[in-house]
Amino acid sequence: MPAMTDLYHYPLLSIFLVSVFVVLASSEIGRWLGVRISRRGGDAVSTLEAAILGLLALMIGFTFSMALLHFDGRRDAVLNEANTIGSAALRARLLPPPYGPESLKLLREYVQIRVDITGRVPSDEGLSAAIDRSNALQEALWQQAMAAAAKDNGMVPTGLYVQALNEMIDSQEKRLTAVRKRVPNSVLIALYGVTAVAVAFTGYASGLEARHARLPVYLMGILVCAVILLIQDLDRPNIGFVKVSQQPMLDTAAAIAGYHDKP
Repeated sequence: MPAMTDLYHYPLLSIFLVSVFVVLASSEIGRWLGVRISRRGGDAVSTLEAAILGLLALMIGFTFSMALLHFDGRRDAVLNEANTIGSAALRARLLPPPYGPESLKLLREYVQIRVDITGRVPSDEGLSAAIDRSNALQEALWQQAMAAAAKDNGMVPTGLYVQALNEMIDSQEKRLTAVRKRVPNSVLIALYGVTAVAVAFTGYASGLEARHARLPVYLMGILVCAVILLIQDLDRPNIGFVKVSQQPMLDTAAAIAGYHDKP
């Protein structure tokens, strides 16, 4: 059962709404305190406000860079796996019957699972079943390769097919590792905490002024929450608004499906 504080298991919209409420409430608490305190020490408040906002900007930049790096890694992993599956399928066509046709049949099912697996999140119960089925297909493909090698252990075509199959199997773990990489939950919670404190300081400084303007503080808080939401969106490859393109895998699946009627 996931921890209650693990933000990864909550919908993005819910996180955004709760974060906006908390940030705006922090602003109001800070303003309430500022109104009740004299103007003495205003310079110190301004210094603290600038410091905490600088810390917030640094944390956002660091976290955004981490999430973007993970996103690029997932995109590269999809392309790499699609290429290795395509290479294995091309070399499987060189195998003599019945190994070639049977291997292509298994590869068609395998690539479809790789496409479907993207629509699941790591916490989805169906992910384990999909991985188990992928492993079973890999074992079946390897048995076909061993049988073909026993009949003809020449470097071409059996040896090249075995090499491509080995690279395809390795690429699965690389892709799963890339999917599981994410910004640590503690970093996101700390980021929201610093945001609440920064907005509270901003509201406090606004309360010390003669005109207690709320709109600029509210806009800043909402904007920061939106940026943090984008970071979380980038860190969720299968859901949300920003998704890793599966076009390379779809192209590979279409290409392998077209091999069905070819000799």
